[in-house]
Parts: sequence; C-alpha cells; structure tokens
Amino acid sequence: MQSEPFTILVVEDNAEEVILLQRAFKKTGMEISVQFVVNGEEAIDYLGGTDGYSDRHAYPEPDLVMMDLKMPRKGGFEVLEWFRNLQEGALIPVIVLTSSEREADIQRAYSLGANSYFTKPTSFEEFRDMIKVVYGYWALAKRPKPLLVRH
Repeated sequence: MQSEPFTILVVEDNAEEVILLQRAFKKTGMEISVQFVVNGEEAIDYLGGTDGYSDRHAYPEPDLVMMDLKMPRKGGFEVLEWFRNLQEGALIPVIVLTSSEREADIQRAYSLGANSYFTKPTSFEEFRDMIKVVYGYWALAKRPKPLLVRH
C-alpha cells in the first residue's frame, strides 16, 4: 500500500514568492503535495474544511503549515491563534515564513504556538534548501516509530 504524500499548506499572499516556492518545491525532487492559499481567511477555510475546501481528497489535511504573517483579510497571527485553539490544530506543525525579523513578531509567533520561525530566503537556492531541511525534519517526525521486539 502506497502512503499519502507529505502535504504542506502554504499561506502566502505575494504572487512572486508563490511562484518561487512552487519552483523550489518541484526542484527538491521529494514527494510533497503542496497546497497554496493567498490570505488568512482562505487558510481558515482550508484548515477548517469549509467554503469550498471540504473535499479532503482535493484539499487534504496538511501535515505541515507554512505561513506568512503579514497578509490581507486575516494575518498570520490571527490564523495561528485560531488554529491552535482547534483540537486537531495542536497536532499539525506550523512554520512561520515571513520577511519580519522583529523580535516582537518572533516572540508573539512562538507564544501563539508556532513550531518554527524562518525569515524568507532571498534566492531560489535558499528556498529550495530551506524546504529540504523543513521536509527532512517534519516528514521524519511524522513517520511511525518501529516497534522494538525483545527476545
């Protein structure tokens, strides 16, 4: 039986960065299913399985969320706070991927339950390498642990 691909939901409003991320995900050569939404309201709809995102075959529940902070409609802080108040939201890692290096933003993101905080890379290669590191860490953490059998 083939396992489902590792699914990442990317919440990003900048079209140029979405294109860069799409290319970077493809160039990793890894089996990753990537879903994109463009603002905090769409992220809430996707994560909640509402308003057009209820088909979990087309819009699978993510194994990881990568989210910008500064977005229209609802920002990343609001989405993070909403998501962490859901029972299932506590189990899915959230990585903040933003241009903000402000200490106050970093502290607030972690206090709201972010698992990691990354400043956006500036080149395609840096995006690709960051994705490989993130995938390597979180996909490995998701795999079931083998049973130890003692004789």
